[in-house]
Amino acid sequence: MIAMPPLAGSIHLPDAPPSIGAMLAWNPQHVPLLPVVAIALALLYIRGVLRMRETGRAWAWWRTASFLSGCLALFLVTGLAIEGYGFRLFSAWMFQHLTLSMLIPPLWVLGSPGVLLLRATPHHGVGRLVLGAALTALRSRAARVLLHHGFTIPVFLFSYYAVYLTSILDVVGSNLAGHLALEVFFLAGGLLFIVPVLSTGPLPFRQTNLGRFFDLFVEMPLHVFIGVILMMASAPMVALFADPPAGWNVDVLADQKLAGGLAWSYGEPVALIVVLVFAARWRRDEVRESSIAEKYDRDGGGSELLAYNAFLESLHDKSGKTPYASENPKA
Repeated sequence: MIAMPPLAGSIHLPDAPPSIGAMLAWNPQHVPLLPVVAIALALLYIRGVLRMRETGRAWAWWRTASFLSGCLALFLVTGLAIEGYGFRLFSAWMFQHLTLSMLIPPLWVLGSPGVLLLRATPHHGVGRLVLGAALTALRSRAARVLLHHGFTIPVFLFSYYAVYLTSILDVVGSNLAGHLALEVFFLAGGLLFIVPVLSTGPLPFRQTNLGRFFDLFVEMPLHVFIGVILMMASAPMVALFADPPAGWNVDVLADQKLAGGLAWSYGEPVALIVVLVFAARWRRDEVRESSIAEKYDRDGGGSELLAYNAFLESLHDKSGKTPYASENPKA
């Protein structure tokens, strides 16, 4: 029998047996940190959009809808009763995990909040300080490391395999602070993965489309395998979810299989949409580059470029010195 770690901190467990209706009920935790963050981000984004309109500049409605949808999803998945069920019910926790790491990040990135920040923030007073801090962070070595696939892939692997196949979740998730820390980690990990793939704003480095495709190909299917492992397990794998409240009437193994089924299937529609958006952008980039090249060739730019390159090569002899330098040693 797996020993279940005691829950600690100001945790509010719902009384009703879990159901879709019960999970969507208004029953927030005593420390609603992430719901407050969701509201604050939504208000800041709306303020930026209004600022754009005040200055007479357009902002695509779908960007606003995408970002605000992400904020709404964050509020619902952490502010309603599902947050309480997530402390003891594997399926509820897995739904939260997948929403935080796979659904919300693409919605936020497609909303282009970085571009909005640069365009809507005043370039004087406090706004100048905000922009300076944002650009400094963006150009920092830390940003380059955090957004590199050499870092994001291990983080993505850790967020599934280390969390569910070791005792990390039992130890960390048994108290309110640890539970919130894991939720923030899942959200941050999802953002670090998707920003280099979908972002159209400024980044410390710009990956090629082939590099982005590699990231999608490697990372997106990883959640599927942990789902299969959970569905095939014949015993509870996470002690934290091995003994839910008796009043919930939960079959622990059936709930674990449901959690595995969510891990296996939840991300597929999201991944498909992300791939379609990425493919459309890749195709657009190729069409634009091809059009530029054709126009350049029609204008005679191709032959001029070849002639210019040949001229540069003619300036260097085999020793690496230019003819002008050999004729005038003092030059």
